[in-house]
Formats: sequence, C-alpha cells, structure tokens
Amino acid sequence: MKKIIYILLIMSIMCGSINANPVEINAIQQRVDNVGTRLLNFNRIPKRIIFTFDKEGKADWLSKYKALKRRQIIVYGEQYQFIQSDDEIAAMLAREIATVMKSYSGMWGGTIDAIQVALSSKKFETVADKRAVDYMVKAGYNPLALIVYINKTCPQKRQDVIARHNLTSKRLARIYEYITYKYPEYLQDNEYINNQYYQNFLLNSVENRRMLEEKIKTNSAKEVDYE
Repeated sequence: MKKIIYILLIMSIMCGSINANPVEINAIQQRVDNVGTRLLNFNRIPKRIIFTFDKEGKADWLSKYKALKRRQIIVYGEQYQFIQSDDEIAAMLAREIATVMKSYSGMWGGTIDAIQVALSSKKFETVADKRAVDYMVKAGYNPLALIVYINKTCPQKRQDVIARHNLTSKRLARIYEYITYKYPEYLQDNEYINNQYYQNFLLNSVENRRMLEEKIKTNSAKEVDYE
C-alpha cells in the first residue's frame, strides 16, 4: 500500500499538478509533517508550529498574516508542485519556520511582528534565509536545496529599491556566501553539482560569485553589493 501511495505521489509531482485524490493528499500531508517535525525537533524549537497542506489555496498577504497569527505553516499546492525531494521540502519549511519564530516575539503576543513580517518581508528576508540554512543543517538536510528551491520558484524583478523583497539573485548570492563561510563541506562534497537547477544557479550567478571570490581573496569584511 505504501508503495502504491508513493508511486501516485511521484506521478502527481511529475505531472506538475496535485490531484484531489484523498490518498495523495494524505500522503503529501504526512510527508510535510514528517519533514517539518524533524526540523522542529532537531533544532529544539521551543514553540508550537503546525503544518497544513492546502491544495486549492493561494498565498497572499492576508492569508500569510492569518497563518502567522495561528503559528501555522501552510504549504500550498502551487508551491508543492515544484518539490522534488525531502531536502527541498525542508528548504521551504525551514524558511517558514524562521518567519513564524519571529512572529512569536514582540508586542501583543507577536501580533505587531506578524504584521511586520507579512508586510515588510525584505527587512527579515536575509536573516530568515540564513536561519533556514542553519535549521536544515542541524536536521540533516542539504542546505544547497534552499538555493535550488528559491531558484525554481522565485521570479527575478527589475529592481528592489522600493520593493518589499530583495532581488532573488541577491538572496541566492547571500545564501551561497553564508554556506561558503559556515558550511563549506557542502560545497566541497557537492551532491547538487549535477542537479540541473543548481547548474542553472551557477550559470546565472557568475558575476555575484566572482565578487564573493574577490572578497575571500582579499579577506575583506565588507558586505558585498550583489546584483
């Protein structure tokens, strides 16, 4: 039975859609719960966070704010269709766990911070990305999957001067830099080197990685102005 469920799950991912089959929905929910709970336990997260798979829902500011208030991480079908491994699920969930943990602090039981996180995500984005890397490593997941997941799912805007989010290319460059300095073993023994999505990241980040190499070579402590 488990083998049948797994085959149905893989078929739905390969087709790029999530069908309404209750067996498949249950299998996806179980997979999300397993990875999410592993992240919580291995990182000794002291707060309650739950995970919910929502096939039909859409991610927007209001739904994100409501979920943050409930300390609930919602995985939407439109997000899950890009997932190809547990590492990538961990990347998606670790990023959201970092955001939810921020909402636990601050005034009125975290309500103010929940609004700030939902509205002004650019302010917290870089910190949350780095924290997600830490969460993944502690739980035994490959942090390069965060680069792969973001590279597949986040579009590139023209600029980020007046935007609520950093340019995706900047996010990826900062994540790559963080892994380079803190977890270099994942780059030295790179399981993702033949992954086509990681290869695409290497292709579109040549200039940013060149700037990082220059920073390392000169032993500079200055923040790189990535493009």
